[in-house]
Amino acid sequence: QLQLVESGGGLVQPGGSLRLSCAGSGFRLDDYAIGWFRQAPGKEREGVSCISAVDGSTNYADSVKGRFTISRDNAKGTVYLQMNSLKPEGAAVYSCAAVLTVRCSRVYTDYSDWGQGTQVTVST
Repeated sequence: QLQLVESGGGLVQPGGSLRLSCAGSGFRLDDYAIGWFRQAPGKEREGVSCISAVDGSTNYADSVKGRFTISRDNAKGTVYLQMNSLKPEGAAVYSCAAVLTVRCSRVYTDYSDWGQGTQVTVST
């Protein structure tokens, strides 16, 4: 059974950094495109970043370009989201999702399997 587990969330001051992890089990991560999404209370879910299978090509929302970096370690079955220069508006529940396809997207309806999410709070 495919399972995704996020970790690495927490409280950070504005301008700080966090690294989120998305650990997959029950499937071969290499074959899946992985996306990171976030949702704050009262707001729509936003596709933050994604990484494709095979070539590892990446895609970022304009709101995080230059500050966030997505990467994958297929041997460890894990995808990471390095978040630098965090802003208060970045506070949300961050979730990873997987889909058995090569090319990733930041559209949440394209994904079939989801983790439970990890809370990121950006505050002084």
